[in-house]
Amino acid sequence: MDKNFKVGVIGAGFISPAHVEGIRRSGYEVHALAASSQVNADRSAKALRIPKAYGRWKDLVNDNEIDVVIVASPNYLHFRQAKAALEAGKHVICEKPLTISTEESSTLVALASEKKLANAVSFNLRFYPLIQESRSRIVQKELGEKIFIIQGGYQQDWLLYETDWNWRLDPDLGGKLRAVADIGSHWLDLATFITGARIKSVNADFATFLPIRKKPKVYQATFDSESVSDTDYVEKHIQTEDYASIMLSFENGARGVVTISQVSSGRKNKLFFEVNGSRSSLMWDAELPNHLWIGHREQPNQLMIKDPSLMKDDVQWSSSYPGGHAEGYPDTFKQLYSVFFDDLNTGNFEIEPKFPTFKDGHRMLLVEDAILKSANQRRWVDVNYG
Repeated sequence: MDKNFKVGVIGAGFISPAHVEGIRRSGYEVHALAASSQVNADRSAKALRIPKAYGRWKDLVNDNEIDVVIVASPNYLHFRQAKAALEAGKHVICEKPLTISTEESSTLVALASEKKLANAVSFNLRFYPLIQESRSRIVQKELGEKIFIIQGGYQQDWLLYETDWNWRLDPDLGGKLRAVADIGSHWLDLATFITGARIKSVNADFATFLPIRKKPKVYQATFDSESVSDTDYVEKHIQTEDYASIMLSFENGARGVVTISQVSSGRKNKLFFEVNGSRSSLMWDAELPNHLWIGHREQPNQLMIKDPSLMKDDVQWSSSYPGGHAEGYPDTFKQLYSVFFDDLNTGNFEIEPKFPTFKDGHRMLLVEDAILKSANQRRWVDVNYG
């Protein structure tokens, strides 16, 4: 019989409700929520109908009733919160990036292994049904014996104006990388996940188009459209990238390029990729997540509409609704939690899980280190996996 695991969520920002919904849709309940203050915790817990509210995250970690801790706080807190949760014997799911340094991430990988606790990083975009379908087709070599090119991008416009502000713009809170760590990491993870090939080396070009931004003197929600006068801002020098273009070399011999931007007007969440193999191609776009383009040379191209009855047998589990019933971003969290809790109930953490683990989060940070070094030195840099 499945155990009724109790879950605690640290964080009350944009992404926390998505985690709460995904947990509940997987059949489990959120027992407690922690925020930066008791006032914020009480307000968020009430809005999300969560029984317990903690103004100190350590109190949530030390709650003996909680089995699983979700770390959905600003990046600089991930390491200390995930580490404390593991040391308290809790299973952990952490938002990406896992930490803001590879030293920290390697510590978490080792600690989770030592404690024999389940661990995951929220690369939830893997769980779109047609992402799983793409991986299955590539593994079964339907694109050919060789993958030639992996290309695409991830563009948004939520930091287009100098008055747009978010904690991610502060490197002390978000880390030395911003656009690459925030959204580019999702694309890079998908590229390696669907092809099964690690990134070997990178050549990156960065640009900060808005070197000075206006930070509100009082808190303002990231996506708040209410205007604020110029006198309500202070000017801040920006040290992180608005844009990145990265050439990629993969260990399987494939080449690629990705463009990442948080200042592309009109693009709300444009993640797309195209994989060109020696026989055919695939293209997927997060703004049309239920469509998979399949390209051919000697026959008409195809457009596959998400339908579990038409998907590969090994990935039909990733689609919960029949053809014609769209599945999107919130469903990716549900599928992540479904496979995570399945593993918890089996209790066997030695087998390869269906979800991304701390090891995946650590490897992505190694890739990001190479990307930052490449952008600073303006040259190709190998990824040092150790």
